[in-house]
Amino acid sequence: MSAAHEHAHGHAHDHDHHHGPGHAHHHHGHGHGHGHHHHAPPSDWRYGFAIVLNLGFVAVEAVFGLLSKSTALLADAGHNLSDVLGLALAGGAAWLAKQAGSRRHTYGYGKATILAALANAIVLVFACGAIAMEAVGRLFTPEPVASTTVMAVAGVGFVINLATALLFLQGRKEDLNVRGAYLHMIADAAVSLGVVVVGGVLLLTGWSWIDPAASLVIVAVILWGTWGLLRESFDMAMDSAPEHLDVAEIKTFLETLPGVTGVHDMHVWNLSTTDTALTVHLVRDEAADGAFLAAVQTEVRKRFGIKHATVQVETGPLADCPDC
Repeated sequence: MSAAHEHAHGHAHDHDHHHGPGHAHHHHGHGHGHGHHHHAPPSDWRYGFAIVLNLGFVAVEAVFGLLSKSTALLADAGHNLSDVLGLALAGGAAWLAKQAGSRRHTYGYGKATILAALANAIVLVFACGAIAMEAVGRLFTPEPVASTTVMAVAGVGFVINLATALLFLQGRKEDLNVRGAYLHMIADAAVSLGVVVVGGVLLLTGWSWIDPAASLVIVAVILWGTWGLLRESFDMAMDSAPEHLDVAEIKTFLETLPGVTGVHDMHVWNLSTTDTALTVHLVRDEAADGAFLAAVQTEVRKRFGIKHATVQVETGPLADCPDC
């Protein structure tokens, strides 16, 4: 932390990029800790590869669906098409997150990963609704299906979807956006496998009701997995504190810092699906020096994994915070 950044109002900055105008506060002490190592997906080529592969399969599946008069294959092709859209959203957001911030977008574009994860979850829910409606309709008006063609095409679909899902195995626990793509492809693989099994049962028994009944079960499984993604991405979009962090624990830690007599105006939220930010006002007997601010930022990063911390130190009530 250079001495040049320690000016009249005690601001200490540890920036990787500029935040644009209007960020400085004329207060007693102000420290920023920005270790912006954006954990973008390890390899963005995965999205492009998955989109091309799945788009090709959608075309093949639609053609064979028409030839075999199979509404199951056509419905699955529609579902796969919605997933191609989901992958495009996730890939575009991953690319955006790596772009530098601008004069207006001072935090950068990491939030796009959160919006993409939310859109992904919503698309999945709608896709499930479409499949469920189709399945219910076919329960009442069953249609003869070319079982062997359905099994063969769905089998190819299972292999493609599983292979694509494995691409997103790495990084799915750290990045909600990657998890969205992974869940999409696993859901597709489950649907394809279900269609293979159903085709086999149809071939052996001739029970036409088994196809739509199995579709409803698969939809329920997909919705169960999607609920967590939907809830978590919505929370992130609403700037809720990350689930894995205990806000009370962070506050307690800050209250135990040397000379600190009060902690207020604390906010913890997600800048992207992988990066967390913290802003907080600390009331202290004496103004903060660079060493104190640096120590706070280092500890917050080490203990809680918060790489973007803005700490404001005050020695008395301030005009912009009368209730402090």
